[in-house]
Amino acid sequence: MIRKLFLIASLLAPLPAGAEPLANKLFAAEKSPSTQESMPIGTYAKGCAAGNVELPETGPTWQAMRLSRNRNFGQPTLVQFLEDLSVTATKIGWKGLYIGDMGQPRGGPMNSGHASHQIGLDADIWMLKPASLTLSRKEREKISSVAVRSADQRSVTKYYSPQHAALLKAAASDPRVDRIFVAAAVKIAMCKTAKASDTKWLQKIRPIYGHDTHFHVRLKCPAGASLCQTQKPSVSDLSKGGNGCDETLAYWVSDAYLNPPKPKPSKKPAKPRPPVKSARTYVLADLPSQCAAVLSSR
Repeated sequence: MIRKLFLIASLLAPLPAGAEPLANKLFAAEKSPSTQESMPIGTYAKGCAAGNVELPETGPTWQAMRLSRNRNFGQPTLVQFLEDLSVTATKIGWKGLYIGDMGQPRGGPMNSGHASHQIGLDADIWMLKPASLTLSRKEREKISSVAVRSADQRSVTKYYSPQHAALLKAAASDPRVDRIFVAAAVKIAMCKTAKASDTKWLQKIRPIYGHDTHFHVRLKCPAGASLCQTQKPSVSDLSKGGNGCDETLAYWVSDAYLNPPKPKPSKKPAKPRPPVKSARTYVLADLPSQCAAVLSSR
């Protein structure tokens, strides 16, 4: 009890300017989830997670990869979703799934790799079709996924298959899912092959850079999660038939985006911009107040 009170006091006590520890260091140091009821707290890119649970390192239809990162944790709804989707993968001809980064034991900002994945509702799933679900811990550190997007970013590679499309459709059709991030070339390929009468689920498939070897699933705030902040929609309203297969998608593989012209030099000196905080520079006070209790819970 005395130790717990000391931890709380040390987290909340004011520190000299510049001496406050970074939040990503505090959360990365935690090796186990908090002993609290499950609750995603804050936003996907600025928050923490109470009562996370661990996705077992190996299951009948999945393996968690890069175990040295200690990022195979999430809210119970995320762990259940991943287990369910891995079973679905067996129905399309895969042995299961390789699961990449989920979140840290108590969520929060990470030292590397992600700005989001902070509240236990995000997970990366490798595009690599599993050849084995009995990989050792050492093998899981060495093996890599495959790029399903070409080097010029405009098309899919030979590694992309109808099985990938089927898996992504199954994930996007799950009511627990808010959105799925993929390389733009993948969504373009899916828009071309989807049946015209069945495209509403494509609204959840969102193009973004940096996702050529995995797809990133983001779940909705679970029912009753009062401290979880829902993400605002960013594509056309479904009631108007929006599915994201429009000119905004084509922009992602256009010269205007991939090879923009260099800006003309200006004679006027640029106005200095105020510094913008990122997940790498957050301190505990930048996160929701409940995150202090998540860190101190034992």
